[in-house]
Amino acid sequence: MGKSKPSDVAIEGIPPVSEQEETKRIPERVLIGKVGLDGHDRGAKYVAHILRDAGYEVIYTGIRRTPKQIVETAIQEDVAVIGLSLLSGAHKRLLKQVMDLLKDRGAIDIVVVAGGSIPSSDIPVLKAMGIAEVFTPGVSSQSILEALASLLKARRQAA
Repeated sequence: MGKSKPSDVAIEGIPPVSEQEETKRIPERVLIGKVGLDGHDRGAKYVAHILRDAGYEVIYTGIRRTPKQIVETAIQEDVAVIGLSLLSGAHKRLLKQVMDLLKDRGAIDIVVVAGGSIPSSDIPVLKAMGIAEVFTPGVSSQSILEALASLLKARRQAA
């Protein structure tokens, strides 16, 4: 007999929940972190708060994490998105390490976005390595939420 999902079973006269309704109910998990030696985390904490306020489950790793720590935490916490804040100028090297580690661990389905002081000339390079979106200073919280919703929708459709 096939294994049923919780949404397949009616409980005491309550009809089963559709997959679309279940997706709305279960918050997506997002890891927000600071990779490298940069200790300024005001922007990362701000993004974590707007995501929590919008209904996402946010795991904030804090500052000065290694790419390996970020990837290990993302896999352990079963996140859909990794959001990294970088201000140190080492964004290309650090983000490449994160992407390589995700690939090595077979976790390329995790969406990776970045934000911070990233020169516009570096954005195409980051996107070519697999960074789904890059947010620069001054971006609105609404733009972040809309981009994240779109990326997560595409991820669900690809699954």
